[in-house]
Amino acid sequence: MNPELMALVRASRAPRWYTIPVRVCLVTFIGTLLCFAVGLLLGILGTVLVSALRGVHPDMRIAYRLIALPVALVAGGIIFVLALVMEIRHYRQSKTLSAIERLG
Repeated sequence: MNPELMALVRASRAPRWYTIPVRVCLVTFIGTLLCFAVGLLLGILGTVLVSALRGVHPDMRIAYRLIALPVALVAGGIIFVLALVMEIRHYRQSKTLSAIERLG
């Protein structure tokens, strides 16, 4: 077998539990921001459309308070739970594979 490949295989290390919260928080933060941005865009478009149909000036506070913020909070909660489950599953799988690798 190639010596460089052997060095890469041996360089793998056991997973660390303290990386789970860091990755979960990072994914949750980025996902929540993305959902807030998309919710705000759709809220602004919807507010402008409804105000144009009614013939009044659009109130953009509705887009922030009643549409984008609740969408971001709900999506953030869902993203947090899913990211936590996936990271714990990944940690346990990596831990098991690392133990098998050490045995072999």
